[in-house]
Amino acid sequence: MTAGALSDDAGGTAGEGPGRGQMLVLATVAFTSCFYAWSLLGPLGPDLQDRLALSELELSAMVAVPVLLGSLMRIPLGFLTDRHGGRLIFSALMAWTILPLLALAVWHESYPTLIALSFLLGFAGASFAVGVPFVSRWYPPAQQGYALGIYGVGMGGTVLAGLTAPAIADAWGIGAPFLVAAALLAIAAAAFAIVARDAPGREGSPARPSMLGSLSVFRSSARAWALSLFYFVSFGGFVAMFLYLPKLLTAVHDLTKTDAGARAAGFALLAVLARPAGGALADRVGATRVLRASFVATTALAAILAVSYRDMVPLTAACLTLAVAFGLGTGAVFKLVAEWFPEQVGSVTGVVGAAGGLGAFFPPLVMGLVNAATGSYTLGFTLLAAVAAAALAVLVRIHNGRPANRTRRRTLPPRA
Repeated sequence: MTAGALSDDAGGTAGEGPGRGQMLVLATVAFTSCFYAWSLLGPLGPDLQDRLALSELELSAMVAVPVLLGSLMRIPLGFLTDRHGGRLIFSALMAWTILPLLALAVWHESYPTLIALSFLLGFAGASFAVGVPFVSRWYPPAQQGYALGIYGVGMGGTVLAGLTAPAIADAWGIGAPFLVAAALLAIAAAAFAIVARDAPGREGSPARPSMLGSLSVFRSSARAWALSLFYFVSFGGFVAMFLYLPKLLTAVHDLTKTDAGARAAGFALLAVLARPAGGALADRVGATRVLRASFVATTALAAILAVSYRDMVPLTAACLTLAVAFGLGTGAVFKLVAEWFPEQVGSVTGVVGAAGGLGAFFPPLVMGLVNAATGSYTLGFTLLAAVAAAALAVLVRIHNGRPANRTRRRTLPPRA
């Protein structure tokens, strides 16, 4: 699969006609801008901690609040995208996110105010569940994996925030990164509202079922829950490692915060670049094969980290390889969402995306608690290996055709 395969005149049944490549670019830029804004409090956390004399727990709560809300809001926003179309919902979401950014640029000297505004900033994290159905409806099934992988590069907004926000704050003050993010979102929102359009014939309709009706697939299909587990491991594992790696590197290997942050950014960049490759491979060889390889690698690498994280050479090699495994896995998951649930992409993406966000929220807390109790990270990495192995077992069970779904077998879409 090449970039040319995603051009405006590529053949297919979904969203035919000129403009699909342009829609993909617009959605990716919008997603990147949202994730940049969503991630700002992480890299700015040390400065805010020093300014406000925050404890480690207070700092963790401030950073975790937007992660948690962004995860949970993916469910209703995914449903709203199914119902009203991505153009309206994405434009409104970006416009809304500008407000807490402007407020944070001015009011950042009070911890209660920071918590309240970080809560509102969390909406930006739900942007993923808006863009996936918007993009997938422009492309036929044979191209959806790669298209969604390209869109997923937008999670690199997290990397950009980590690399640029501290430097901007040092140069122009702690409020400046929020103003930069607000300006980027204003440009992206205006461009999206003016230029973007929903795929022909798939613009969303008020006649669609209620949100509970749209989510009824989770009562009848074990595959929907399996997808949530898969994304919990792949995306949740990626974000959790990105967030916790600087802490591990400074505590265990005595690296400076700058060096540890740069290494964590390299880890994230590698995962981001691997995501389109995961989508392309899913189109070519099947998403289940890509996920199987990802989970096998994650299980093995987490086990290696459990016994060798104190040695920098195996730690570096294992983390870089793990970043690729996470990237390939995240690129493949939403190929399966679009393939198994083509009429409910937004609603299913919302729940699956929420699971991934929760996968990013809880592991760092678990790692911190485990390290506090045992003085070691071994148990934390062992738990990651166990969860990845469980996801692999579920995937194999579904792929082998065992009864993984309570609905009648003839209603199931073909396997990847």
